Amino acid sequence: MNVPQELKYTKDHEWVKIEGDIATIGITDFAQGELGDIVYVEVETLDDTLEADAVFGTVEAVKTVSDLFMPLSGEVIAFNEALEDTPETVNEDPYGEGWMIKIKLTDPLAIKDLLDAADYTKLVTG
Repeated sequence: MNVPQELKYTKDHEWVKIEGDIATIGITDFAQGELGDIVYVEVETLDDTLEADAVFGTVEAVKTVSDLFMPLSGEVIAFNEALEDTPETVNEDPYGEGWMIKIKLTDPLAIKDLLDAADYTKLVTG
């Protein structure tokens, strides 16, 4: 299981890469593995400002549909439109080309509430 040290994580299996007041968000390697083959990613919250824990979209796999949760409060400023044609990129490269959204943070201090790589690894390995 791949858990990059430089990222932050949520208990809902999203990862967060912080660059100034912009956060890039996707689902973790563990999450994509549990979901199986991803066939569709839907995000209809572009340009919306959402609170942490709000649903920003859904990911559909062969077996199930799962909600995607905001790890931090902010305005959704970008959606990875490449996922519309190639949603399997989330399976192949969850921390790179498989990113889902970018947000402009409304409360950068909330970053401290996210999990680091060690704590996330403990969460998924028990």
